[in-house]
Amino acid sequence: MNTENVRVRFAPSPTGYLHVGGARTALFNYLYAKATGGKFLLRIEDTDRTRFQEDSLKEIFESLRWLGLEWDEGPEKGGDFGPYIQSERLDKYNEHAQMLLDGGHAYKCFCTSERLDQVRKEKEARKEQHGGYDRKCRDLSPVEVQANIDAGMPFVVRLKAPLEGTIAFEDMVRGTIETPVNMVDDTVLLKTDGFPTYHLASVIDDHFMEITHVMRGDEWIASTPRHVLLYKAFGWEAPVFAHLPVILSPTGGKLSKRKGAASVMDYKKGGYLPEALLNFLSLLGWNPGDDRELLNIEEIIEAFTAKKISSKPSVFDEQKLEWMNGQYMENYDPAKLAEEVIPLWKDRGLTVDNVDYAIGVIKLLQVRSKKVTEIAETGDFFFADPIEYNEKQAAKQFTEAVKPALEKLVADFPSISWNKEAIEACIEAVAESLEMKSGKIKPALRLAVTGVGGGPDLIDMFIQLGQDCTVRRIKNASNTIG
Repeated sequence: MNTENVRVRFAPSPTGYLHVGGARTALFNYLYAKATGGKFLLRIEDTDRTRFQEDSLKEIFESLRWLGLEWDEGPEKGGDFGPYIQSERLDKYNEHAQMLLDGGHAYKCFCTSERLDQVRKEKEARKEQHGGYDRKCRDLSPVEVQANIDAGMPFVVRLKAPLEGTIAFEDMVRGTIETPVNMVDDTVLLKTDGFPTYHLASVIDDHFMEITHVMRGDEWIASTPRHVLLYKAFGWEAPVFAHLPVILSPTGGKLSKRKGAASVMDYKKGGYLPEALLNFLSLLGWNPGDDRELLNIEEIIEAFTAKKISSKPSVFDEQKLEWMNGQYMENYDPAKLAEEVIPLWKDRGLTVDNVDYAIGVIKLLQVRSKKVTEIAETGDFFFADPIEYNEKQAAKQFTEAVKPALEKLVADFPSISWNKEAIEACIEAVAESLEMKSGKIKPALRLAVTGVGGGPDLIDMFIQLGQDCTVRRIKNASNTIG
């Protein structure tokens, strides 16, 4: 196998959303390709037709592109090794299954699902360590096989695994892995519907797509000996294998679709930035060799090597992801944030006609927000005058003592220059004229313009809202007092 021209692939099954564990696998393949000047392929493994979901296929494409993991070859891109969707490659799988049958490396099995269930239960009752198929059809004579076919009996094609010895392969992450052959059953390669299983299809596709490195989740370690046997049966050189470390959920146990692993799109909808999620996923089982945690994609690629991939499990820490997202939010391009936030504001029933104004609002809010959704949820008052005020805050801030200050600011604000220094000076002058401290006035002003009493810097809000809007809101609040 020529490993100088690196070719790696991400091969998801469109049977559900792309969860973050799958995204980590895609990312590591992408990083390895880019770090070595190789190619990153996307292949869709859709041979499980009972679980195929058309919407899942679209979401896989959308998720990868949102993360910035654009593939070099694959669906919607093409390439010299296509088609890149397995259901379009059935002739090749059937042809090579027949090659295995002709070479004595596989056989036709006519056992029914009922019989297989019974065999499994009996082995479990005997507490046998290996609960695989009992090889009943392995030694059927050609006459018996033909008789079953003539009788219309459905069959699968099974791998004829060796009965003794050890299967070994080198793993880039874990070193040498050896498996006794008694732990490898006669795996189904071709199903009764003519579709291949993952084992047959992935080996054939990896060979003909000239994949040099197979980087996948650790759950495939147990299957790799079967794949090694298939490569030997075909007389092909196997690629380099690398099984990535397991990702654990914060509560323990492996993170998976069935155990709470959210989809990539769920994180997008939840207000996370793709750069932050990508950075976070890169550190699940890898590190740059120093104490850096915030790295952009170029820095990750520059530092990425297979030697730095750990075999130890890593924990999907939601709190760390949220912290990291907040770090990215602080310095993120507000114009890019506007593309995400404006639709959210509109969904909340707000009128957002001026994009430049919206960007100005985002600049004020992004440094205080850990997620995109927080900007949308806390920025309503920039687009609509308060129609009511926080009851507890109003009782505390809207007092008879502060009313004269609000009224005087309503009178004085329209005549000043609308900048930070002038606004601050006007508030101080009003406070001094009424023998008050400005610290007693500002909380009431904040409540007047926001309705809730929170928000960014008070004067920055005044400037963003504009002179007329600010005066109007203070006047409205003053009228509620007394």
